[in-house]
Amino acid sequence: MIEKLLKQGVMVVHALKGYEYHEKRIIELFDQMGMSYEFVTDGDPIYFRQEILDKYFVPNIRDILSDGVLSCTLNHIFALERIVEKELDYALIFENDPFFLGNFVEDLELIFNEVESLDKGFMISLENSTLRFPSYWDVKKDKHLYQASTCRMSGSYIIDQQGAINILRELKDNKCPTVVDGWHDQLIQQNIIKMYWVHPPMVEEGSHNGHLNATISTKPRSQYRRFAWQMQKFYKQYIRRIFPNKYIIKTNSEKVCSIHPKDQLLPQSRVTMMLEEF
Repeated sequence: MIEKLLKQGVMVVHALKGYEYHEKRIIELFDQMGMSYEFVTDGDPIYFRQEILDKYFVPNIRDILSDGVLSCTLNHIFALERIVEKELDYALIFENDPFFLGNFVEDLELIFNEVESLDKGFMISLENSTLRFPSYWDVKKDKHLYQASTCRMSGSYIIDQQGAINILRELKDNKCPTVVDGWHDQLIQQNIIKMYWVHPPMVEEGSHNGHLNATISTKPRSQYRRFAWQMQKFYKQYIRRIFPNKYIIKTNSEKVCSIHPKDQLLPQSRVTMMLEEF
């Protein structure tokens, strides 16, 4: 199943103009990982038509979102349509600035038994963009997926076919009113789709860690942003987690336990990687 996912189900939300470096980097990075992929660019502003915007968005959407943010959101929707058209069991959706926090394929293999055991109609956040993590009290040994009441932005996620169907069905009745991240949060709150966070995260966005810009982010890359990101990440991933996380949904059957931080790492140490990165 993983091989099929990596060969048929990898999609990259991308902009046609101004992000040539991102495209070149994606091609090199994903080729090195043995991942086949397709760029989703049909929602680029040069293709905007009023009938297309009316089909997917509330009438005043161009007063709410800039063209770049609107384009990104539309490309996420088009990615969902491709999942259904191709009858994919699962898909990996990336924005165009991913940084892998370890061996992505090995990490994917580690979590996939849990992925396949989930009830259909889900999305799994792979990233750390909001720097939200399950607390030490939430984490369980040999468990990597934690149900949550909010997304962690939309830069990197797994979604199953039923999840895509559920969202597109909802979209026919209620048009998208906002940026993709906020829209996903609304869909989660309305029980259209279930959200899970992978822990430890497998991906972070270059637009957040200071290494790249992105189609949604207006922040320029800089040494200061990289330093600030690393300091915030260290605090929130290793210190702030002593406090409960209100976004994690606990089931009645789950036992609350605390796992030593060193037991929560995927094969490559996140602390080591963070220091090497900086």
